[in-house]
Amino acid sequence: MSDNPTLIPHFTCSNADAAIAFYKTAFGAEEIARHPAPDGKVMHATLKINGGIVMLNDDFSGQMNSKCETTESLGGNPFVLHLQVDDADAWWGKAVAAGAEVLFPLADQFWGDRYGMLKDPFGIKWSVAHPIKKLSPAEVEEAAKTAFV
Repeated sequence: MSDNPTLIPHFTCSNADAAIAFYKTAFGAEEIARHPAPDGKVMHATLKINGGIVMLNDDFSGQMNSKCETTESLGGNPFVLHLQVDDADAWWGKAVAAGAEVLFPLADQFWGDRYGMLKDPFGIKWSVAHPIKKLSPAEVEEAAKTAFV
């Protein structure tokens, strides 16, 4: 198996420059590459966040005679980018301070993680978690019965 990631999220933003700045502030992103188009929009950018890679670009639907497919134009997205971190509270605090919207408050969860979900200013959903206790599958199943009452 390769040392390189084999699955990398790649999404289109309404303002890739602002998104990159947000991810640097909120999640400590390291910019690996940025390739601007002649008009200054971001054709492609690669960021490293918490050891993982994400790629993003500006919307070029106008130049490609296609439909705009930013998260905002679609009214949201069906996926969540998950950050498994060493200290969910610290990561959460930075993201909220940078302007992330709380969707699911950070709290100790029945499955054994401290977990919460945020939405960034560009409509992308992120979850942040760290383990607080190791539970067996049977213990998680039993705890779910109580949580979903």
